[in-house]
This record gives sequence, structure tokens and C-alpha cells, in this order.
Amino acid sequence: MNPNLARLHPYPFEKLRQLFAGVTPNPRLHEIRLSIGEPQHATPTFIKEALTAGLGGLSNYPTTLGIPGLRRAIADWLERRYALADIDPETQVIPINGSREALFAFAQTVIDPSASLALGGAPLVVSPNPFYQIYEGAAYLAGGDLRFLNTLPENGFAFDYDSLSDEEWRRVQLFFVCSPGNPTGKTLDLDDWKKLFALSDRYGFVIASDECYSEIFFDEAQPPLGGLQAARQLGRNFDRLVMFSSLSKRSNVPGMRSGFVAGDAGLLKQFLLYRTYHGSAMNPAVQTASIAAWKEETHVVANRRLYREKFEAVTPRLAGVLGATMPDASFYLWVRTPLTDTEFARALVADYNVVVLPGSFLAREAQGVNPGAGFVRIALVAPIAECLEAADRMQQFVSKL
Repeated sequence: MNPNLARLHPYPFEKLRQLFAGVTPNPRLHEIRLSIGEPQHATPTFIKEALTAGLGGLSNYPTTLGIPGLRRAIADWLERRYALADIDPETQVIPINGSREALFAFAQTVIDPSASLALGGAPLVVSPNPFYQIYEGAAYLAGGDLRFLNTLPENGFAFDYDSLSDEEWRRVQLFFVCSPGNPTGKTLDLDDWKKLFALSDRYGFVIASDECYSEIFFDEAQPPLGGLQAARQLGRNFDRLVMFSSLSKRSNVPGMRSGFVAGDAGLLKQFLLYRTYHGSAMNPAVQTASIAAWKEETHVVANRRLYREKFEAVTPRLAGVLGATMPDASFYLWVRTPLTDTEFARALVADYNVVVLPGSFLAREAQGVNPGAGFVRIALVAPIAECLEAADRMQQFVSKL
């Protein structure tokens, strides 16, 4: 077996299952699950209709690069959303089966386990901490080692680049960015991107920008800045830079597994070669439905409004007991707990049947601290009535501690 499999941690939701072993949730209250970031808003009807209309394509093998109409629809969306008028849909866009599989596969493409041996060890992959767990598995199974940059509330969840030595930076081959961040909701501004680009220029590593929460924000006049957009605003090209996006959160279609990667044409050429062998072509019907989704924006605005209403209602209720504050974007609240995060989650489900995710499950110890410890992630994905009821239950729970 691949020896790197032994380096993988159980996934957070397996840890949660183990944490709740032996716990009997309060039978007088129905379960409210706010632990998993799975959209629960209705899938728009026009997307379902487009999916059905595309079923005629099932008699053909899809190509890994996808149909031209899908790549064109994605390029057009990038122009509308980020003012990227010069995206080439033939060389700078590849459809993917959701950002999760592509983030993992991309690391297998770009990491060269032999390249850094002369520098003193395995190639390094940098990840925010806390982080989306795919980054870790992707790094280890590609033969790399990880370096975590803690993102802490006391420094505004910003990266502490100085926590890595010059020797470590020289071994870095891939840097994962998540903006808006999971779980903190932190978004990178232009100055943040400028600093990261300067490090990439100096040390030559690739930036993989995970932007799957980019369309869940609260001010229609100020959408989150994208990585490719930041590059253009700084007068740069897309060298060593790719972005990953998805329809899952934007259009409430996580079951379609549809997204794209865009950016550096040279990197994408090699990524396409990898994917041709990996067998990652998108279902023809999903391609048809994806075209419809990327072309239509009204449903996205309506989706954001639903999240905004939930955050505006729930955040004040949890501010007094858990110090909840509005994130920059995404659909998570990242709050401190009066108990350890695991004790809090276990007792909350036992007493009030509300499921949240301990923050320590989303982070690793680095620089002597687990930056997720003492926090829980609350995913405001349920209907607003359930979110409000969950907030009321958490108020009662904390007041009795």
C-alpha cells in the first residue's frame, strides 16, 4: 500500500461520529445539524430542467476538456464577475467535477518529490490552519510535507509568513489559499495578494486559490476579490497561479459536482494531461446544466439574500454568549467556546440536539498551538427557522454552564 496513506487523519466528520459515540441526543428536541457545509437551499428549477434536457448526451463519452460551450460560459462568467476579459476558454479553463477532486488532483500534478532533495528534504506544501482537509491529503499523497500558517483572530486571521524560515520557503512548491476562508470566512484583500505574489516570485511556488465560497457574501457592492482578479489589478499575468471555483454553494447543486479551474495556461496544459489519465470527464448532462447555471445570476443574488437574512438574525443572538461576529464572507460562524471545543459539541448535542463541528478537528498543531482548539464551526445552511431555533438552544445551553 502507498505508505503515505498512514499519514492521513480521519476526516472531521468521522472524528465527530467517534466523539458522539455513547451520547444520546435530547429526545424531546429534533436534531438541527449545523456541522457540515452542505447547502440546503432549493436547487433552482431551471437547472434541473437543463440537467434533464442534457440526458441525450449520455450515449457519448465526454471529453476531459468538456464541451466548448461550457468553457465559454465559464470564461464569460469570469469576465462578468472579475473583469477578466482576456481569459482564453481553450487554454485557461478546465471544467472539473467539483473543487474537492480537482484540488487533490492538482497537487499530484505540480509536486515534484525529487526537486527539493538537494535543499534538505521533501517538497513543502503550505496550508492555512485551520483548513479544508483535502489540502493535507493532497500534499501527503503527492509525496510532500506540510507547513501550516496559523490564522488567528488576534491578527485578523492573516497569514504569518515569518513563521517559515528561508530554508523552508525554498522548498515550497505549492501554496493553498482559501478565500473566503473555511472556516473563518476571511477574505484576502489586494495587499494580501500582493505579499503572496511577491513570495511566489521570489521562491517560484505555485498558488492554488480555492474560491468555492466566493459568491456567498453580504454586500452586493463589495464582492470578495479573486486571485486572478488581484493579479490583473496588480498588472500581473497568471504565472504560477490557478483558481478553483464551484457551482455547489453558488447555485445549491453540490450533488452535480461541477466547477472549474482557471489561470496559468502552462500549468493547466499539464493538469489536463494528468486528468486525461485520471478519468475526470464531466457527465454530459451536468455540463448542459452547468452552462445554464453559469449564465444566470438572479438565483445567485437570491441565494445570497437568504444567507444574509440568516446571518443578520442569528449573529446578534450568539454575540452575547459566544462572541459571534459576521465573517467577511462564506456561510460559517467561527466562535469561541466556554468549554473545550469537543466538550462543547458533545454536551450541546446531548442536551439540546444541535450538531456543530469542533474547530480542533479542522486544524493541526503548529508553532505550539492548535488554532482551531476552543472554537466551533457553525454552518448556517439550514432554513432560517431552524437556524434561529438552534441559536436559541445555544443561548440556553451556554447560560446554564
